[in-house]
Amino acid sequence: MSDAYFKVPQAINEKVLSYAPGSPEKAALKKALKEIKSKEVEVAMTIGGQKVKTAKKLSIHPPHELKHTLGHFYKGGAGEVKMAIDAALKAKPAWEQLPWQERAAIFLKAADLLAGPYRQKMNAACMLVQSKTVYQSEIDAVAELCDFWRFNVQFMAEIYKEQPLTVSGSGIWNRMEYRPLEGFVFALTPFNFASIAGNLPSAPALMGNVVVWKPAESQLYVSNLIMEILEEAGLPPGVINLVFVSGPVAGEVIFSHTDYAGIHFTGSTGVFQDLWQTMGKNLSNYRSYPRIVGETGGKDFIIAHSSANAPQVVTALTRGAFEYQGQKCSAVSRAYLPKSLWPDIKSGLLKDLKSIKMGNPEDFSNFMSAVIDERAFDKISSYIADAKKDKDAEIIFGGGYDKSKGYFIEPTVIVAKDPKYRTMCEEIFGPVLTIYVYDDEKYEDTLELLNNTSPYALTGAVFAKEREAVMLATERLRHSAGNFYINDKPTGAVVGQQPFGGARGSGTNDKAGSILNLYRWVSARAIKENFVSPTDYRYPFMAEE
Repeated sequence: MSDAYFKVPQAINEKVLSYAPGSPEKAALKKALKEIKSKEVEVAMTIGGQKVKTAKKLSIHPPHELKHTLGHFYKGGAGEVKMAIDAALKAKPAWEQLPWQERAAIFLKAADLLAGPYRQKMNAACMLVQSKTVYQSEIDAVAELCDFWRFNVQFMAEIYKEQPLTVSGSGIWNRMEYRPLEGFVFALTPFNFASIAGNLPSAPALMGNVVVWKPAESQLYVSNLIMEILEEAGLPPGVINLVFVSGPVAGEVIFSHTDYAGIHFTGSTGVFQDLWQTMGKNLSNYRSYPRIVGETGGKDFIIAHSSANAPQVVTALTRGAFEYQGQKCSAVSRAYLPKSLWPDIKSGLLKDLKSIKMGNPEDFSNFMSAVIDERAFDKISSYIADAKKDKDAEIIFGGGYDKSKGYFIEPTVIVAKDPKYRTMCEEIFGPVLTIYVYDDEKYEDTLELLNNTSPYALTGAVFAKEREAVMLATERLRHSAGNFYINDKPTGAVVGQQPFGGARGSGTNDKAGSILNLYRWVSARAIKENFVSPTDYRYPFMAEE
């Protein structure tokens, strides 16, 4: 088949707009923010293309402005999960038989809708529901989600184009069919990234699968908007079914179903391990071995060599640890800094942090806002409270928190005397950075310490001018991070440029934003066709002399 058959629009990364004063995008965003706040909306589940409501109606509030009500959502139960599975399986035959170009067109259209008429509606929703600054929202909810949809189409075409060898004139035609999985896929998505929420159900769907999608409760307003965009783009009913239920309720129904085919997950390591154990217990009930794809926790690091540029390290720490309140799986949570650079780094970091404004993201001068909910607030603040009392830790900045109006926690920096101190090891998922200062001559020992301190291996960075120091860190930390950065903060992976994912306790490392992830959502079938079939069972070696 001609290569032209597999041609799709060349994917390029969506441009991130600046929202500078006087820019048209800033004016449009302010209008969208005002419109969303001016009315309360009802957010229903989407099952088989129908909007499903229940008797259980709960309110939605911005984490930074608890007194304001954005709307209400309808929470479902086991019945709605069963309905979603039935709707998915009903839609499956027609969806998987649809020519791949038709599926591609839907997601390419969704990307253009998001980049165009839905751009500021999406940004406004993320700012209000997830307490993101406009810059964080623009990168995540618009640019990265557009990139996922566009690049995944390109990766899909590359997969389908890959065919086995057939020699002309051999009388045989070999070909590979990339079938969707047999059954339905479960997408379980987190609160912190709209792009992840959109990609986890849509990547399997693009490859011909049908999906039951359960978003985090604190993010379902945005998930509903993603669903609206996909429906506007022409996604058939039942291909992706959006349900608002608790995790245990969803799991009990889904993981006991014969047609469960796989999970696309982003969330905590503990939850993922529990889900894996449940699947193992039910393995004999499944039609096929399920595909298990997950990106989980992180305890992401920066290590600086004595040859590093101190101001560069300072900026990487400030941005890497405190953008979006540290609620990124890639956020810097621990840092190993040389004693010779510590005075300059400390001075620069404190200067940065003193200048940071925190508050409502509608005020564009704010760098930080609230953490996502009360549960997160209580967990993060408990770590800070313990550090205040611990002789092995010193809080050199921040340490304050208040949830009277919103879930606000100050950017907090802890200096640990013990490199195995609790906040150097455990995932906190908030604006808390712990620093360990090491003797310059113990750089190599500190690399070993870093490698063995945390069970996670998601992202990390080394800062150094000396190439030998960079090479040593790259080698010794080979398995410490699935995404490794040299003289850059370990956040902000770009689709198509830095495919994202980690190993160890950080997940299956199936690299969202690359072709590797899409391979997980197909089940290949090799087909051999013989044009002139043999009519005699005998082989030449059997002939008499």
